[in-house]
Formats: sequence, C-alpha cells, structure tokens
Amino acid sequence: MKIDHALESKLKEIKTFEVPVQLTVLSLMLVIIGFAMAWFGMMQNPTRGWGNILICNYYFLSLMIGAAFFAAIQNISQSGWSAMFKRIPEALTGPLPVIALFIMAMIAFGTHSLYHWSHEVIVRQDQLLQHKAPYLNFTFYIIRATIFLVSWIILTTLLRRLSLKEDSQGGMVSFIKSEFYSKVLIFVLALTFSLATFDWIMSIDAHWFSTIFAVKNFVSAFYHASAAIILLVVLLYKRGHLPILKDSHLHDFSRYLFILSMIWGYMWFSQYFLMWFSNIPEETVYYSLRLGREWKTLFLLDLGVNWLFPFLFLLSNKIAKNINALMFTSSILLVGFWLDIYLQVMPGLTGVNAIGAVELGTFIGFYGLFIWLVAKTLGRANIIPKKHPYLMESALHESH
Repeated sequence: MKIDHALESKLKEIKTFEVPVQLTVLSLMLVIIGFAMAWFGMMQNPTRGWGNILICNYYFLSLMIGAAFFAAIQNISQSGWSAMFKRIPEALTGPLPVIALFIMAMIAFGTHSLYHWSHEVIVRQDQLLQHKAPYLNFTFYIIRATIFLVSWIILTTLLRRLSLKEDSQGGMVSFIKSEFYSKVLIFVLALTFSLATFDWIMSIDAHWFSTIFAVKNFVSAFYHASAAIILLVVLLYKRGHLPILKDSHLHDFSRYLFILSMIWGYMWFSQYFLMWFSNIPEETVYYSLRLGREWKTLFLLDLGVNWLFPFLFLLSNKIAKNINALMFTSSILLVGFWLDIYLQVMPGLTGVNAIGAVELGTFIGFYGLFIWLVAKTLGRANIIPKKHPYLMESALHESH
C-alpha cells in the first residue's frame, strides 16, 4: 500500500502538457521552408515534386495508421503495462484530418503526374492497363480514397472520445466500448489500408504485382509507428511528463521493435526471394530496376537500417533497457522508414536517384506541421489517463 500511495502521489503531480512557444515557432519555420521547397520542386519537375508529396503523405499517414493499430491492440488485449501511455498513440492520430486534406489535394491535382494509368492515351495503347481500367480509373480512385480517409477519421475520433470520456467518468463502460470499436478498427484497417497501399504506391508500377506488398507495408506502418511512440514517450519523460516510466516499460517497448524488425525482415525477404527465384518478368522487373547501379546502395541500406541494425542492436537486454539507446534506435528507424517509401515511389516514378534539397525540404515541412498537430492533441487531455482501470498495474509493471 505504501508503494500505491507513493504512485498515486506522483500521478497527482503530473503536469498537463502545454505546447512550448519554441515548438510552435520552429514548426512554423519548417512549414514555410517545406512549402517553399515543395513549390520549387513543382516548378522544376512536377513529377518529382508530386512524388515527394506522395512520399510525405504516405509516410505520416502510415505512422498514424500504425499508431491507431498499436492503441487498438492494447485495448483488445486489455494490456496492463501500456495503460499509462495510451495518450501517446492517440496524439499521433490527431493530425489525420489535416493529412487527409493533403491526400485529397494530391489526388485532385497530382494524379496525372504520379500515375501513368490516369492518361487515356497511354491506357488505349496498353492492353494490361485496359484490363485493369475498371479498377484503376480516376472516378473510382477518388471514391475509394474518400471512403478510406473518412472511415479512418470516424473510427479514430470515436476511440479518442471514448478515451476522454473514460477520463471524465471512470468506470468500465467506455473501456468496454473502446475494446469493441478497436476490433472494428483493426478489421477496417486490414482491408482499407491494403487497398490504399495498392492505389497510392503500388499502382505507380501498374504492370507489377505482389501479394505480399500490402502486408509488408502494414507491418511497416505498425513497426515504425511503434518507434515514433517510443520516441515521443522518451521525449515526454525527459521533460518531466512521465515520471513513473521504468526500465520495465522500456524493455517491453524494445521488444516491440525487436520482434517487429524480424517480421519486417521476413516480409522483405519473402517478397524478394519468391519473386527473384520464380524469375517471372512481370514480377522481377520491380527488383531489376532497384538492383541497378543507381539504386543498389539505397536498396541494401534499406534492409540494413530497417532490419539488420535494430535486430542486432536490441539483442542485448542491457541496451534494450537503455533509454538513450532506445531513443537512438527509434530515430534511425524513422529515417529508415522514409528511405523505404522513397525506394517504393521514386524508381518507378522518375527513375532518377536525386535525394536533395527538394526531398529534405518537403519532408521537414510535413514534419513541422505533424509535430505541432501532435503536440496540440497532447495538450487537450491528461498525458496519463488517470481513470484507466489498469493504470496502477501499468505503474507497478515489472519485467525481467
């Protein structure tokens, strides 16, 4: 009971998160730089400019989808260890309506620059594209995108409201409803995110196909969103907002990264080796391009950063419980995530490896907007859900 009273005292002392003025100013500066570089990229090369906007849209959308999936998994499994961190994945889904507007703008104005199947002249000359035209056409494309985005916004908003209701009313009613709607969310995400991945990324190479591609990208979203959640948890702890964070929590977070690195690597190798050894031209064309001299270094770096490094680095329990090591690993993975998406988009879109000011500038613009929106969402509720039924279990959590 003494421990419980001490923890309750710490919980009462936890301060509400307020968006620092410096963060607002920094975010605004990054957004301005990003807007300027994106406009410059459009003027120089519309295909490259829209390609970078697609990369950024899909990057941050994937983090939000992965964070929503992480939160849903915790609700469905009635996880105790993660209860105190519930607000973190919720905050990461906060920018979804804004990113949805960017995606719809990209679809409205950038489709012809991004997808050759959107050009009637090309379709008339391509038998395979004619075969896929009932699905790959602009009208059905924009209808699907609207359904995807609206469904994600509705479900994440509903779960957020139930979480806040739990904070104000306590009890088990909102908790049980959150578990039910989390099951709905997972089912919806499994279908809609897979189709969105086909539409926005895979259809750049409209002649190519893979049955593993969407699964790999869904795993990647969950994997890298876990890294984003860990990074945000550590940053909040260092600012004094999560004083009851323990080595046991860090160890469990690191196990997420370790296990997901293996699953990501398994998906990567499965797709690559099955296609390479089957040697079907419609499949190997994707890898033939990326194993060419211009892309090969980045192709191998992608595997090293997203699989080999975290797998080897987090093998040690000592490293896995080290807060700075975990922060470093998460940061590297978020860079690796951008590289992974860049390799999915640009080889088939422009065929030119040209990472430069346009790519960096566009990304930091989206990043500035994203971190500000996440911070605003964090500030609208208690950092720790003080009436969560498993909060004390989370605070007392121990692992070996």
